[in-house]
Amino acid sequence: MLIPITETLHALRVPIPYPMKFVTVLIDTASPVTLIDTALHTPEAMAALEAGLAELNLTFKDIERIIVTHHHPDHYGLAGWLQQQNGAPILMLQEEVDRGEKYWSRWDYWKNEHDQHLLSHGLPLENQPSLDSAMLKSRNRMILGQVTPVQVGDRLPLSGTEFEVLWLPGHADGHLGLWNPDLSLLIAGDVILERITPNIGRYAYTREDPLGDYFNTLKQVEALKPTSTVIGHYGPIIENAAERAKEIADHHHERLQEILETLAQPMNAYDLSLRLFQRELDTFGRRFALAEVIAHLEYLRFRGQLQMQQVDGVWRYERVSSPLP
Repeated sequence: MLIPITETLHALRVPIPYPMKFVTVLIDTASPVTLIDTALHTPEAMAALEAGLAELNLTFKDIERIIVTHHHPDHYGLAGWLQQQNGAPILMLQEEVDRGEKYWSRWDYWKNEHDQHLLSHGLPLENQPSLDSAMLKSRNRMILGQVTPVQVGDRLPLSGTEFEVLWLPGHADGHLGLWNPDLSLLIAGDVILERITPNIGRYAYTREDPLGDYFNTLKQVEALKPTSTVIGHYGPIIENAAERAKEIADHHHERLQEILETLAQPMNAYDLSLRLFQRELDTFGRRFALAEVIAHLEYLRFRGQLQMQQVDGVWRYERVSSPLP
């Protein structure tokens, strides 16, 4: 079950009830005993995590510190329960505390804001109940805790050495990375993935230009050229992170061009998402598709390629210049 990363740092694949099937949780046996990401508060995840800890002669009560790369349920969901076992601090980047974590801790407020956000971009009203039900199911798989913010540039003891805290936004506003240049090791969460591209979505609570943020993050990964990168799904280790970062950037630029070509006629984001993601998608999948299309549209709008106007309460985008070269 355990995959060694360093002498004391191990990767554990924990099952999650989402299409990705597993999320990578890291366990470091060096003092302070650390968990990086947690999976969800489900019996299956807790059993897998308990078994992984047992292989290292540890229990839940031995965890002295929890580091959360970002606020998404499969990375954050079990953090509060683990904290309850012995008071282990939960560390999260300040930007994520200010935005992503508040999506869960102020659930009623942000759920309503998010509903209105998606409806204003064309989500049919009849689709809203199933989306609300799916989101509530995720919220019920989370136990929140008291979060301690960390800052970009902080150095955290890990695996008998120190790792620098990086800010790698895009997939989440305050996505945290951990970097050790001597080991050329990057702990990247969902910043890059091996088989698919991470969802880069514009949500009601997020920064206004997540795709622009993500392009900057991909440039950071390219510049670091890590020898080994620990990722949140699949893998859990990839050795070509810089090359993969460039591939992902190229993919998004191609998508931007496709959007400009498709918008020969004005269109709202939901209708555009049906054109760009034509395969059958479940409730979550269609939500991700819509949020990602909004992020791409807003990226182009901020750069003068598109404009938008509201028609019957729904934002419609149209081209104002020639496609990107």
